[in-house]
This record gives sequence, structure tokens and C-alpha cells, in this order.
Amino acid sequence: MKALLIASALLASGLATQVAAEKYTLRADGNTMIVSCFRGPWNDVIWDRPNSNFIDSLIDFGYDYPNAHAIAERVCRDDLLVHDKEAMKAEMIRIYNESPEIRSSNRRLKSN
Repeated sequence: MKALLIASALLASGLATQVAAEKYTLRADGNTMIVSCFRGPWNDVIWDRPNSNFIDSLIDFGYDYPNAHAIAERVCRDDLLVHDKEAMKAEMIRIYNESPEIRSSNRRLKSN
């Protein structure tokens, strides 16, 4: 009963509808990286996680699944990057550009 009351209060207050996704794209040599994170209703990173298209785009860029998932989790769950798209972009570009085994020496990510 108590859980039902709490859920009703959340729905009534609109918190349940304030869930968002932060998304942007980066490009390198015609390839597009989609950086997309599910955001919960709070600024805390309680529910934050990468969306599958973020992980898939990292795999398309050459990362294996465990590394792609770890990078996406790192970017989406960093509390300093929540609701700061420019900082998220900068962090993803930094990670990618510091991965010489993934990128060729002349392939750099660029923000749109």
C-alpha cells in the first residue's frame, strides 16, 4: 500500500515524466558515433545508463563489446557530465583520441 501511494505521488507530481535522453553525434571519416544516455528524473546518476545505440556505435568504430560497454557506462554515469553535453562531447573525444589501437593516426573525432 505504501509503495502504491509513493508511485501515485510521483505520477501526480510529474517526476515520472521527466525522464530524458541526452544525445549527440560525433563524426570521423564519414562514420558517425551516437552518444546517447538514458537519464533518470534526478541529477544523481541513480538510473543513468548508456542507450544501446551508443554501445553499437562504439562497436562500429572498432571497440569490442566489453570495452564499448565500459566506455559508454563511464561517459553516461559520470556525475560531472550530467546535463552537460559539451563536457560529454569533450570526454568522448578525449577517450577516442587516446585509443590508438582503435583509430588510425589521421582519424580524429569531430563534433557536429
